[in-house]
Amino acid sequence: MAERAARLRARYGAAPWHLVVVTAALVLAGWVALRVAHEATAGRMLLWFLGAVIAHDLVLFPVYAAVDRGLRALAHGRVTLLNHLRAPALGSALLFLVYSPGILRLGETTHLAATGQDQRPYLTRWLLLSSALFLISAVTYLLRRRQASPKRSDSA
Repeated sequence: MAERAARLRARYGAAPWHLVVVTAALVLAGWVALRVAHEATAGRMLLWFLGAVIAHDLVLFPVYAAVDRGLRALAHGRVTLLNHLRAPALGSALLFLVYSPGILRLGETTHLAATGQDQRPYLTRWLLLSSALFLISAVTYLLRRRQASPKRSDSA
């Protein structure tokens, strides 16, 4: 049995459990695709998906890869500083992505009719949350840097 697993690993390139997980993911994706295909809005969903793929791969990825490369050059090897900038930036970007219709006040009348609430607080809340993420990250960075610095002797 171990010999068969070793042969499978040599031919497949990964452990047998990887093949099981990938197969299960493909089956799940196929099931979802079949469910979505019967939806009246399947064409619109496909269009949004293709737009998201194009926007990410052709626009967003080159932009944030260039920004990351620039930040690495500025950080001069201090990876911890870079990570303390990356984490809140990612959180802020994801919040913006999820709540961008509210932040940009798109579909204001539809939102008001559906929820009975105004979209005005979205921008302020997003800015406050983003500020809090950067503030928490900055405090964490300073605490980590303080712990890592060598103890100074008062006798000198």
